[in-house]
Amino acid sequence: MEFSWGTGQEYRRLLFSLLFLAAWKAGSGQLRYSVLEETKHGTFVGRIAQDLGLELVELVPRLFRVSSKGRGDLLEVNLQNGILFVNSRIDREELCGQSAECSIHLEVIVDRPLQVFHVEVEVKDINDNPPVFPGTQKILFMAESRPLDSRFPLEGASDADIGANALLTYRLSPNEYFSLEKPSDEERVKRLGLVLRRPLDREEAPEIFLVLTASDGGKPELTGTVQLLVRVLDANDNAPTFDRTLYEVKLLENVPNGTLVIKLNASDLDEGLNGNIIYSFSADILPTVKSKFYMDPITGEIMVKGYIDFEETKSYEILVEGIDKGQPPLSGHCTVMVEVEDTNDNAPVMEFKFLSLPIREDAPLGTVIALISLSDLDSSVNGQVTCRLSPHVPFRLVSTFKNYYSLVLDSSLDREKVSVYKLVVTAQDGGSPSLSTTASVSVEVADVNDNAPAFAQPEYTVFVKENNPPGCHIFTVSARDADAQENALVSYSLVERRVGERELSSYLSVHAESGKVYALQPLDREELELLQFQVSARDAGVPPLGSNVTLQVFVLDENDNAPALLPPGPSGGPSAVSQVVARSVGAGHVVAKVRAVDADSGYNAWLSYELQPAASGARSLFRVGLYTGEISTTRALDEADAPRQRLLVLVKDHGEPALTATATVLLSLEDSGQAPKASSRALSGAAEAEAVLVNVNVYLIIAICAVSSLLVLTLLLYTALRCSAPPSEGGCGPVKPRLVCSSAVGSWSYSQERRQRVCSEEGPPKTDLMAFSPSVPDSGDREDQQPATVDSPSKPRQPNPDWRYSASLRAGMHSSVHLEEAGILRAGPGGPDQQWPTVSSATPEPEAGEVSPPVGAGVNSNSWTFKYGPGNPKQSGPGELPDKFIIPGSPAIISIRQEPTNSQIDKSDFITFGKKEETKKKKKKKKGNKTQEKKEKGNSTTDNSDQ
Repeated sequence: MEFSWGTGQEYRRLLFSLLFLAAWKAGSGQLRYSVLEETKHGTFVGRIAQDLGLELVELVPRLFRVSSKGRGDLLEVNLQNGILFVNSRIDREELCGQSAECSIHLEVIVDRPLQVFHVEVEVKDINDNPPVFPGTQKILFMAESRPLDSRFPLEGASDADIGANALLTYRLSPNEYFSLEKPSDEERVKRLGLVLRRPLDREEAPEIFLVLTASDGGKPELTGTVQLLVRVLDANDNAPTFDRTLYEVKLLENVPNGTLVIKLNASDLDEGLNGNIIYSFSADILPTVKSKFYMDPITGEIMVKGYIDFEETKSYEILVEGIDKGQPPLSGHCTVMVEVEDTNDNAPVMEFKFLSLPIREDAPLGTVIALISLSDLDSSVNGQVTCRLSPHVPFRLVSTFKNYYSLVLDSSLDREKVSVYKLVVTAQDGGSPSLSTTASVSVEVADVNDNAPAFAQPEYTVFVKENNPPGCHIFTVSARDADAQENALVSYSLVERRVGERELSSYLSVHAESGKVYALQPLDREELELLQFQVSARDAGVPPLGSNVTLQVFVLDENDNAPALLPPGPSGGPSAVSQVVARSVGAGHVVAKVRAVDADSGYNAWLSYELQPAASGARSLFRVGLYTGEISTTRALDEADAPRQRLLVLVKDHGEPALTATATVLLSLEDSGQAPKASSRALSGAAEAEAVLVNVNVYLIIAICAVSSLLVLTLLLYTALRCSAPPSEGGCGPVKPRLVCSSAVGSWSYSQERRQRVCSEEGPPKTDLMAFSPSVPDSGDREDQQPATVDSPSKPRQPNPDWRYSASLRAGMHSSVHLEEAGILRAGPGGPDQQWPTVSSATPEPEAGEVSPPVGAGVNSNSWTFKYGPGNPKQSGPGELPDKFIIPGSPAIISIRQEPTNSQIDKSDFITFGKKEETKKKKKKKKGNKTQEKKEKGNSTTDNSDQ
């Protein structure tokens, strides 16, 4: 006799479950595989890399890994071919028990970028477990008085498999007394039972042996058996009966021990001991039920005696029997179903699956920092978990999958403002009261090189005394970098450039680490007054950042240069000052001048002059100007004075300590009649000195003469061409130029009229001043030319007592006149242009010209330019000549009067020589005494020749 539990309604339920599972798989969006349990190691499951859309070559670089929560290493992935395979024995019954669905949930994580995939592998059941009965033998006691169709419940077999593999059918060994009871489909609890088909007779059969066989629906079919021993008892006709055969009870988890679950009540129609009922758990009850519950045998109360946990077991099936005390005892049976209700007794569990720290401060928005997994063992609302982050932080949580959150960057970071963030992540369930779990995460911000070194100010001014020792420390630069570690490690260097003919690094150096600036050599203010350079500060980041600071080093002057005496003559040698003085000069007459310069500046270059007293102690005939160096007489000279006077002039600066130089002045006292000869001797001596100058500077003189000759030749050629043309009015006749001045640096001449008339429609022709190239005639030539210049008086004129030199003129006493392009003589509209020589001016008045030496001109400069006034406002108009000229190295002034040719003017007044003050006086005098005028001219010429 056999029957199957699988009815039509059961198949319909199974089909509905399979359809629901298929629909859930189609909408879940995750990768699913299936594998049979108990398969061998290495069994192919699926091409997981291909199905996830990943390339095989990127599995290892992207750190492809698979994890399964609580499942060990049942499944693994071959990183070479991307195949998911079985790694160890899979027992479905061990993993899922009697659950209809059994799956292994895998988390596939790859980096760069971070991706998480969820893979579900369904473990399919095979028929590897036979049906098992609670015991191998069961003894049943039955009274012989039991009526037919009496039912005796049996404990069925259990099969660890599911589905068809767990679909059991039972067969009872052939006998004539009992048959198997077939449970109906409406019964929630399907129970086996023996049904009495023939009255028992103890005397005929006191014991009946039966074999119950259970077969599952697997392929191949597996079976299990139990032996049934039926012992027939004598009369106890009524067995105990319960109110119901099934009791259902709901019980909260975590209830304390001793909590009453249910109180059962059974009745027996017999009397006496046969009606006295004892309650107990059935012998077939599971051990877990016995460990959780206790039953009072007298009252029938079932109470809790162990820890009830919903997460461990959701329901308990308790088999209860009531046995009377009759002989033989009879029993009644019932089932109590205890449903455990969940309470919110489990806090959420938070797990960090991935953590990428520290994070760079230039990380883009949306960068994933951590992957958080949440779980809660409770069910329903108590198991629904939400996650939140502490406020006011540049991060946020993003839900990526069910109970999975990603911690991502929400706003930009700046390590210089906040270097570490203390984050608090809170997970909270939906129970009442709700439970929560917190986790603290310290997010460190990694520095990037985004700040350049910065100096406190863009420019520094440093004052350094000259003649400093080599290698002395003059300044320290310091720059601060807001970054950290190597990005804040600042090194210093000079920004190389050239200072004159040398590199900056030959003067200075900077220590790369401390920023100290050192002077590598003594600085000389006379060579370098201001040294401006830049120091660069760079950090050690990648790429490095840097900035520059400007240093202005002013070299302070020290008194390290003694006064230097300027040579008295054009030879430039350090000779004594020699001067011839007429005995007829009066008191206060300037007889000589000591000139000196000091290369220092300020007080160190402020010179004073002192006359050393004579060895005899007698009072000197002369005195020296304290700051001018002019030597003048203290009284009128007489015949008793010595003809040779030797003076020692001490030149001293105002430095600390003061430095000095001594000049020797030799004065020759001559009578008035001997003055011309003495003057000639002086001229001869000057000529000899000039000859020495020629020998030294012969190449320079040749070059100047060549250029000047070329210019004169050009002017003569141009003039000849202009004169060959027919004049518009008047005639152009050659006029012999008259030599008016001859000196070592050249000859000056003038003409009453131009060599050729400038063809201009406006105004009469004007006079012209012609400059010839420098020449060095011998002393004889100079004496021959002197009478042609002026008429020498019979008696020499005394030196002018108010002779003065300007400061600029002292530095250019021996400058030479030359032609420059600064002055241009224009004849008029459409007329020819003629280069006009420009010469230096010694007049201090702002109306007059000023001395402008060329760049770099010193004491021996040979180039000077004549300019009008401070702003040079006055310019010669077309065809005009300058009013006055100053001959370099002399206080003489050349005055030019420009008048028409028909004007009756004495030629002696055409060009006058003398100081400006003397010129003004002569303009006021009348022209009645021609001899006096010649005497004035002779005096001017004599003064000029002395220079």
